[in-house]
Amino acid sequence: MENTPNPRAGRKEWTALGVLMLPLLLVSMDVSILYFAIPYVSQDLEPTATQQLWILDMYGFVLAGLLITMGALGDRIGRRTLVIAGATVFGAASIAAAYAHSAELLIAVRALLGLGGAALMPSTLALIRNLFRDEKQRGKAVTVWTAVMAAGISLGPVVSGLLLEHFWWGSVFLINLPAMVLLLALVPFLVPEFKTPQQGRFDLLSAALSLAALLPVIYGIKELAQHGYEPLPALGVTSGLALGCAFVRRQRRVANPMIDLGLLGRRAFGGPMVANLLAMFATVGMAVFLTQYLQSVLGMGPFEAALWSMLPAAGMAVTAPTAAAFAQRVDRAYVMGGGFLLAACGFLWLSQVHTDTALWVPLTAASLYAGGLVAAMTLANELALGAAPPERAGSAAAVLESGQELGGALGMALLGSIGSAVYSRDMADALPAGVPQADAVRETLGGATTVAARLPATTAESVLTAARDAFTHGMGFAAIGAATVMAAAGVFSLVLLRGAGRTEPSSESPTGGVGPETRVDQPPRHAGASRA
Repeated sequence: MENTPNPRAGRKEWTALGVLMLPLLLVSMDVSILYFAIPYVSQDLEPTATQQLWILDMYGFVLAGLLITMGALGDRIGRRTLVIAGATVFGAASIAAAYAHSAELLIAVRALLGLGGAALMPSTLALIRNLFRDEKQRGKAVTVWTAVMAAGISLGPVVSGLLLEHFWWGSVFLINLPAMVLLLALVPFLVPEFKTPQQGRFDLLSAALSLAALLPVIYGIKELAQHGYEPLPALGVTSGLALGCAFVRRQRRVANPMIDLGLLGRRAFGGPMVANLLAMFATVGMAVFLTQYLQSVLGMGPFEAALWSMLPAAGMAVTAPTAAAFAQRVDRAYVMGGGFLLAACGFLWLSQVHTDTALWVPLTAASLYAGGLVAAMTLANELALGAAPPERAGSAAAVLESGQELGGALGMALLGSIGSAVYSRDMADALPAGVPQADAVRETLGGATTVAARLPATTAESVLTAARDAFTHGMGFAAIGAATVMAAAGVFSLVLLRGAGRTEPSSESPTGGVGPETRVDQPPRHAGASRA
């Protein structure tokens, strides 16, 4: 039988991609959409401080913990089926969250939102692997996927601020409904079903181990970043790592593992996964600094700050497609390395910002690093997805996204710790004597702002000036840390990823098909049909 080229996607596949971007946008927005709404939630439901933290974090914890399980499940039951199920859960949970009458109920519903999000995210990326067999078209589709995911995280606060100006806090959840209804109506007609033939029972123990490993690690990292060393978060990280080792050992022994450990060892997959982790390290780790700088240093309101923080999306809109076009002509490793180095330059520029710096300077620096990071992540996702066997695309996408979640948690912890350490050191030297609640002032800029509101005008101005200078100084050191990591990521890409994906065996079948994967909405072709 002669080899045949991979079929090019047509209008139906590109329309299907547009529909699949709806849940991805909303799932990414839900990570950050509650940041501005939480004061209104607190006023209405009166949660304790601990409950408030769980309202904010429960969604991300469940989403991260279930990604691997949902990716493997989608490979078995069908990725379209899992998208429909995830959209149904996400929509129903959005209604319940909007009308939650207690903090406990809102926490539980946020967990359901995480469940729905975990079903949607790996399925959307995996379906790109199935819908777009042509490498160039798949690169463009992955560019769209990466840009939408990054834009959703930035868009969440803007949408939240706009809605809260006119409606009650539940509206930030109800905005999910029209998109989910449209998704449920169109996906069955536009997206074919893709799944791997069932081989043995689903490994529930592996699913439990993956959840039990990721949740305490991410929880522990976030808690250590916020409160410093405490025994319980440290125990969480240690126990999570131990359970992660048990998970990996089980994957080596079972007949049908949830993740392909051999795939992780391939440069074309394992390398991009590390690159993605490093990119999210910087993206998430620095996001909180820019937001606080705009609000607490420059004195912007939440909605105004959210709108200005959208400006770096212009960098993404330019560099992501440009990087994809360059990658068609030169080795992806060079383009990825260039993206990381561009991000490093942006972070170095941000490190020179002071309290009286013109607004265009930090925004331009942020546009540079955001554009470089999205360019690198786009190519990393495309390279890794192309290396994954199509029948394991769901679990491969889930592993990629789990690495991103871990990278984000590490960035928040390490870069946040650098900024906090510099802030505390500077405030210890600059804080005027006799200021009440000095510990709160020395701990965070938010604490200094709260205390200053109750002080005489002259003392308050002195405290706020010192706190803003200390915060900006800490942001500069954190930006230097991010630039260092990005430079290392650039060298990693240039040295270890050159030729990856071209010299390694292709995951496509010799005939240009997709191996043992089946599309269950199309009847199998008989032998006579293939001869005809």
